[in-house]
Amino acid sequence: MTDDAPDPDTNDTDPGSDAPAGWLAASRQRLDKTALAASADTIGRVVRLADGIARVTGLPDLALGALMRFDGGTRAFAHSLDRDGIDAVLLDGTASVEVGEGVHDTGDVLRVPVGEALLGRVVDPLGRPLDDGPPIHPDSTLPVERPAPEIIERDLVSAPMDTGLLVVDSLFALGRGQRELIVGDRSTGKTSLAIDAIVNQKDSDMICVYVAVGQRATAVERAIAAVRRHGNPDRCIFVVAPASAAPGLQWIAPFAGMTMAEHFRDSGRHALIVIDDLTRHAATHRELALLTREPPGREAYPGDIFYLHARLLERAAKLSPELGGGSLTALPIAETDAGNLSAYIPTNLISITDGQIVLGAHLFAAGQRPAVDVGLSVSRVGGKAQRPALHQVAGRIRLDYAQFLELEMFTRFGGMSNPRVRAQIARGERIRALLTQPRYAGLRPGDQVALLAALGDGILDDLPVDLVPDLRDRLPDRLDRDAGPALARLQDSGRLDDALRADLTGVVAALVRELAPPGATRDNSPEGPDTPGTGEAA
Repeated sequence: MTDDAPDPDTNDTDPGSDAPAGWLAASRQRLDKTALAASADTIGRVVRLADGIARVTGLPDLALGALMRFDGGTRAFAHSLDRDGIDAVLLDGTASVEVGEGVHDTGDVLRVPVGEALLGRVVDPLGRPLDDGPPIHPDSTLPVERPAPEIIERDLVSAPMDTGLLVVDSLFALGRGQRELIVGDRSTGKTSLAIDAIVNQKDSDMICVYVAVGQRATAVERAIAAVRRHGNPDRCIFVVAPASAAPGLQWIAPFAGMTMAEHFRDSGRHALIVIDDLTRHAATHRELALLTREPPGREAYPGDIFYLHARLLERAAKLSPELGGGSLTALPIAETDAGNLSAYIPTNLISITDGQIVLGAHLFAAGQRPAVDVGLSVSRVGGKAQRPALHQVAGRIRLDYAQFLELEMFTRFGGMSNPRVRAQIARGERIRALLTQPRYAGLRPGDQVALLAALGDGILDDLPVDLVPDLRDRLPDRLDRDAGPALARLQDSGRLDDALRADLTGVVAALVRELAPPGATRDNSPEGPDTPGTGEAA
């Protein structure tokens, strides 16, 4: 044997094989440890595909709402089940799905990411980023369908949720944990009112979630740009399912946004969710129901349309102190046709929520912003969640304003010489001027208390109506300069005593004297002071 010949005792290969002996030994060990048993994997098949709906057969044990995965990677959820198959709603359209493709049950339900990583981001309902930011690494994921808190787990709605809008905070106070519907015709300022409420939380402890369902991309971009320019976008989450998105994404968008907001509520924090809007969400639900051959009901909506929105909005609540005391406030938006509040979807939502803010097209056309119809709007929480000082000075505002609107209708046919009626009309005009508020110009609670206290004391009666906006714009800086200690006492105590009221109204009176020196006309209508009520239309 030569020196170059391999030693048989150290040969690393089996005779007649190219495989190393060490690899064969390791393979034998793995085979010995492997439990050899029969396994079954149920695979369904796509038998029909159209309009974002896939008809799947071969998955008899699939649960309603279960998440499915197609061979091509597309995901869907089970929308309806029957004896012959499953109607699955696709989440990414039908472009990558083919008839005959295999479908697998993931064994899980649809989940979305939650946590701090979503703050400041624009995402789709599945949590995938739509902005130019980095990938999102969430804290965890939660199901989009979650049970609402039980009665024993809830607490009373007693803490105020300030919107910065005088007409809302003074007349229809909102509380943390409340569900208040914003309803009105198309292009009457519904989204603007909700965005103002989000902007006003820039200095508060509330996390805001804005959910766009079926909206135009340009409208969504304007809403997001407004929050970034005037609010605090780092404390907001934008969930976007535009009109161009798949119906499945539009359908789960409100539920996904609610889950993201619930994460903060369950951790003892406070959150606000705006759903824009549930009318389009109801139309998407009707579309899916008709495509899956569910029996139609009133206005072709399926019979579960009420339950759909009830189980969604019931998730907004104020939790008990034992569960952390967090809250989730909901501002859903609904659209009416020609002011018809008795339509199917608006009446359903009105019965579910804790009140409604109604916006009128006639008020919007007359230049009143926000165009809130005081007679039709209501908050079923009301003064129980209103700041005590604001509740004290806003007691008669709604009644005085309603009487003014009735009197103004009669004065259109001619002037009234009764001094009491003239005084009521003059007061009502100033109330309307105060309630008319530009966008992104939220008022602090102290500013609102000072304005309404001065109005109740008659300080604004000598101020021309066209100067009321100037007074409102200049008052916050003047209060900070001349009544800082009074504002601090109001913030600490929450109540308005006589001394504190005198301090605040004194600042307003001084500002009124600057804007309208003594001798200024009380009524700035064209016909003069003897024919009041010919100013801005109601």
